[in-house]
Amino acid sequence: MAVYDSILDLIGNTPIVDVSQLSPNPKVRILAKLEGQNPAGSVKDRIAMAMIEAAESDGTLSPGRTIIEPSSGNTGIALAMICRLKGYQLKIVLPESVTVERRQMLEAFGAEIIPSPGGEGSNGAVRMAQWLADENPDWVFLYQYGNEANPTAHYNTTGPEILRDVPEITHFVAGLGTSGTLMGVGTYLKEQKPDVKIYAVEPPSGERVEGLRSLDDGYVPPVFEKWGGMELLDGKRIVRPLESLEWTRRLVSDAGIFAGPSSGAALAGAVKVAQRIDEGTIVFIVCDGGWKYLSTGAYTGDLEATADNLDKIIYF
Repeated sequence: MAVYDSILDLIGNTPIVDVSQLSPNPKVRILAKLEGQNPAGSVKDRIAMAMIEAAESDGTLSPGRTIIEPSSGNTGIALAMICRLKGYQLKIVLPESVTVERRQMLEAFGAEIIPSPGGEGSNGAVRMAQWLADENPDWVFLYQYGNEANPTAHYNTTGPEILRDVPEITHFVAGLGTSGTLMGVGTYLKEQKPDVKIYAVEPPSGERVEGLRSLDDGYVPPVFEKWGGMELLDGKRIVRPLESLEWTRRLVSDAGIFAGPSSGAALAGAVKVAQRIDEGTIVFIVCDGGWKYLSTGAYTGDLEATADNLDKIIYF
């Protein structure tokens, strides 16, 4: 086995596992790309590294500078790990309603937490981070929702990995959050294999599924618009909070994959796609591991009560 110079060299090249036992159609394979195998535990390792490297390359980020970023989970943790190793100071604007595991992990990597009102959610954290960045022009605001390095990271790495490992892919399914994964992977796959269908998973308007957003709620991530999201997508699959938890538990019980609720939502979306096609091979993204969600009851608590808590606790 190879010896790596740094833990950062382990970002990407995540494995893909066949979970076709969960497919409702025996002629449709469902394959899970395990992004929780990244060193900081999520798909966001890819974009955190890409955003920092891009800022270093263009001179925005230099030794001694401070990074500020709003996050309620995975991106913040990935940035915290990388900043700790590279020597940058990191300030994370964190909604007060996040799970305790998130806060502890950020603190373990040495990030400074700036609390934002829990009731304002992720959007409130973004507003506060923007205000703080404007007030402190010497700080670097990466802003994952509008940073070109976000989808580019997936165009350059995640997409090529999927096509290399699953050349027979017919459908790609991922949750719609910042939209970076969908835009980057989808664009790459369409360029290389135009017949591949790209599907987004999102909650109904007004409902919250961890890590996902509904475009109908009014906020469209800038990278979604810049990369022509409406033209790229072949469709969307709507997944409700209870469904996301049901399929998260199915991942654990039937496939042995301990993942977060957004991964359950992506699987639910893949199942919905499988029900509507005659045959094919679907790849979906398992965004992260389940350890950050243990305190929510997502795996052992009453399903309906836990689903109701999705409106009170910010998970992503």
